Amino acid sequence: MIINKKKIAILGAGISGLATAHWLKKDGYDVNILELKNEPGGSMESSRINGFLVDYGPNSGLETTPLIKKLVDEVGLSDQMIYATEISNKRFILRNNELHALPTNPPLFLKTKLFSPKGKLRLLAEPFIGKSTDGYYQSIAEFVTRRLGVEFFDYAIDPFVSGVFAGDPHKLSVKSAFPKLYRLEELYGGLVKGLIKGAKERKKRGEESKQSARMFSFINGMQSFPAAIAKNFNGSISYGCKILKVEKSTEAEKTGWKITYEKDGIRNELSADVVLSTLPAYCAADIFGNLDADLPNHLNDIYYPPVMVLYLGFNKEQIGRALDGFGFLIPSKEKKNFLGAIWSSTIFNARSEENKAAFTLFIGGARSPHLFKQGKNELITTVLKEFKEIMKTDSDPVFMEEKMWNKAIPQYNLGYIEHENYFDKFEKMNPGIFLSGNYRGGISVGDCVKNSELVYQKIINS
Repeated sequence: MIINKKKIAILGAGISGLATAHWLKKDGYDVNILELKNEPGGSMESSRINGFLVDYGPNSGLETTPLIKKLVDEVGLSDQMIYATEISNKRFILRNNELHALPTNPPLFLKTKLFSPKGKLRLLAEPFIGKSTDGYYQSIAEFVTRRLGVEFFDYAIDPFVSGVFAGDPHKLSVKSAFPKLYRLEELYGGLVKGLIKGAKERKKRGEESKQSARMFSFINGMQSFPAAIAKNFNGSISYGCKILKVEKSTEAEKTGWKITYEKDGIRNELSADVVLSTLPAYCAADIFGNLDADLPNHLNDIYYPPVMVLYLGFNKEQIGRALDGFGFLIPSKEKKNFLGAIWSSTIFNARSEENKAAFTLFIGGARSPHLFKQGKNELITTVLKEFKEIMKTDSDPVFMEEKMWNKAIPQYNLGYIEHENYFDKFEKMNPGIFLSGNYRGGISVGDCVKNSELVYQKIINS
């Protein structure tokens, strides 16, 4: 290995920071990682409690890029990687308080009661709809309604957006939040044409669409992924570090940057030639504000809605409907107090004991943050009642865990492009500082891994 003398400091030991650190270490760079928590993973948190495996953050990933398997193999986690069961390919949408399978082929689409005959006919007009002018300032709601009609938006896209982003489709920018979807129109003139031609392009690049990519996790949950990467860094990760500020080094013999942080109540300093921040946008705003007066405004303007994760365990025999899918999403029109539920023990094996069933529910998000104004216990009671009705059971759960994320998933809302452009400008004005994380380039695990390689390239070429 060629040892590179350039010192790199990475702020945050989530998957974005650790994956980038891995590529850099392979090239012989001196990498130090500072993390606020006492363990790696960021929003990836997993625990095994009373026979149940609980993922409090991401429950799975999609293998959309070969980099995921490459990284898994290189950190020695291949024997722990598992894929979703075939039965979990079926997804359900709630309509009129009944679950309907989302159709995955033309015959099923014709038979489904999820969409009315009028709604189905409206989809046939899609190839004849013209292009829009500016996707950055067009919401996903506007885009889909224009191309596919109101009903398809209400009962497919609206719940999908809540399931992925916990977002408000009337506020999310189609081009910033769903760039691949918008690209189908921009490049090919329509969604149907684009899906056909885009599949050929992805095949050449060795990539998978999120619709066809295999869903993966690990035997002991998603936190296993960042934990395995972190093991390869031994003493190069410092936990329990609160970053206070980043500033230019003022010592005559040193160039680059000085990071001031607090650990165990003591102030420390770390010098680096390169600083990569993978902290949430609102955290980065506090530590880089002294370098640029406008940067905090852009970082703080990225909205992170509150989301509660409610994990429930039941005796399987007491669930009144078949557990034959991934779970279900709830459209806004159904007016429920939660966004949907995934059937955790159906998707991956060994998530619970054989006679138990595990579910993960999501509450709040950008479309209903007001729910948290009421008491937590009252909200959970209401959600539990609604869930039990949908799942056709009168029994109470035998296990329950909850986790409140006050600031959950960054929203790529209308006007996000202004922030993205400013982040690029900031990096050019401050050579050696890079801003990364799931508020840039996509929120999924696959996006974070793919972007880690892009950021790695930016750093070594800087």
